Amino acid sequence: MIGLAVMAWLTVLICYGGNWVLGQCMIERSLVVGLVAGLLMGDVKTGVIIGASLEAIFMGAVNIGGAISAEPVTATALAVAFTVGAGIDQGAAITLAVPVGVVTAFLSIFMNNVFLAFFAATFDKMAAEGNEKGLALQHFVLWFVKYAAFGLIAFLGVYLGAEPVAAIVNQIPANVMSGLNAVGALLPAVGMALLLQMLWSTELSIYFFLGFTLYQ
Repeated sequence: MIGLAVMAWLTVLICYGGNWVLGQCMIERSLVVGLVAGLLMGDVKTGVIIGASLEAIFMGAVNIGGAISAEPVTATALAVAFTVGAGIDQGAAITLAVPVGVVTAFLSIFMNNVFLAFFAATFDKMAAEGNEKGLALQHFVLWFVKYAAFGLIAFLGVYLGAEPVAAIVNQIPANVMSGLNAVGALLPAVGMALLLQMLWSTELSIYFFLGFTLYQ
């Protein structure tokens, strides 16, 4: 299980941290995170399916400035790990992962607005002194600390939680598990509905119905 936990940690570091060190290249999206997690955990198909499902859920979650509505990277990494490592049904794993993304957003707000703020004065001092090496060193050290902390949540979630979660899930009655699976299947539709609520217009409606028709 520790190997799977390390892969979850590495997934978060690569996707969440890499997104912000490579110029916000969008590898933090659930669709990409699911692929990376699937590659690292040995089940690409499951990773892509879960990533696509969570992408539909978090697609309408827009983070502006210091306000963060959800953090999809950790949620996706945990959902894939729970499915691959603990044998939890994909629908149930997705249902369990969504609250994780919301809770982890609070850590992101704390890291950005509180923890990193302590180093603002140091950055200003080194900039005034023209200390480019010091600025670069502190920047990348803090980058690693921040995203390694997010990865630690995924690591502990898998290492400490996968087997207990699997044991708990095994005790859940079949009808309740069916409900969780149904909710997991409905969540992407909720995500799309939230996105459409923001973007819907008469001019764009033709593309929505055309896409739906072609998919069918």
